[in-house]
Amino acid sequence: MVKEMADLGFEYVELSHGIRVSLVPGILQAVHENIVKVSSVHNFCPLPNGIQYPAPNLFRPSALSAQESHLWYRHTRRTLEFAERVKAPLVVTHLGNMTFGLFSPVNKLKAAREKARGDYLENPRYQALLEKTRFKLRKRMPKFWAQVMKNVERIIPVAEESGIKIGVENREGLSELPLDDGFSDFFGDLSSTKNVGYWHDAGHAQLKEQYGLIEHETLLRENDSRLLGFHLHDVTPDGEDHQAIGSGVIDFDMMSKYMRPERPLILEFSPALTRDEVVESREFIEKLLARPPG
Repeated sequence: MVKEMADLGFEYVELSHGIRVSLVPGILQAVHENIVKVSSVHNFCPLPNGIQYPAPNLFRPSALSAQESHLWYRHTRRTLEFAERVKAPLVVTHLGNMTFGLFSPVNKLKAAREKARGDYLENPRYQALLEKTRFKLRKRMPKFWAQVMKNVERIIPVAEESGIKIGVENREGLSELPLDDGFSDFFGDLSSTKNVGYWHDAGHAQLKEQYGLIEHETLLRENDSRLLGFHLHDVTPDGEDHQAIGSGVIDFDMMSKYMRPERPLILEFSPALTRDEVVESREFIEKLLARPPG
């Protein structure tokens, strides 16, 4: 698996939340033999025993259950330990979500967007429902956010001891945490540590922009001082993500203003893409980075 990525022209890889325990010996051998370097590891990695599918939200730090919180801490710590073994300086993680049961305002917003179709951002009813959804999300958030902060503060000493940074990823789910306008407050509350930062997923930001929830560049600009790296993939006009770079609607020229040598660029694609599409995406980014500033 790792050799295939190296053969596609990649010097670094991210080890994702789909890595089964059975793959670990081969990965460790590949790292030892310098076939690739590991730029980052995505929580949970390797997967807990018995889990055979990608499961980044298997345990949530936002969970109100003490048992689930404990399992999140336990397996996040395990991911940090694995990152040390493969010499990765970063762990990417999700911070869970709010739950609503059968009456989630998110479902109403999705239905309204589908009904309004192409003109939904100009539709007054959609805009009113969007503001109502924002209000309900913020009202629901405190008890889940308290759990997130409790668990994040518990895992920070583990990250600091290992010297590994934790990148908190912006999410595509409307009820996932942090809410996009809450990252600045989150990092303000964690100003005493340098081991927690912002991880930007381009596709997720684009999807939120298409809902009318955020402006993509504003999210990047507001979190630039804590930005650790990127997941890069493109998005179609109708909201299909993890597509080949350059094939969709994301403004990568804009994003390039926030790219730095110390911020890893991870190409994160659908398994449906061809080898040629993967290589062409890599070449697209390489040409973008080779352009003169401005």
